[in-house]
Amino acid sequence: MLDPIDNLINYKFGMFYFNKSDSRFLVPKRNRSMGWTLNFAHAKAVVFFFLIVAGLMISSFFN
Repeated sequence: MLDPIDNLINYKFGMFYFNKSDSRFLVPKRNRSMGWTLNFAHAKAVVFFFLIVAGLMISSFFN
């Protein structure tokens, strides 16, 4: 059986993993040696992503 990570249908714009039936917050990338990525269908992943972006913006504002 094909791992949902390997199915290109589960990617938006070819780079954002989005699978509502996958309960994992972090998933390995298609190329497993490249690390991990977020499952953007998971609410915690979206919040985590925006917190990181906000932190980077605030950090660059004060520098």
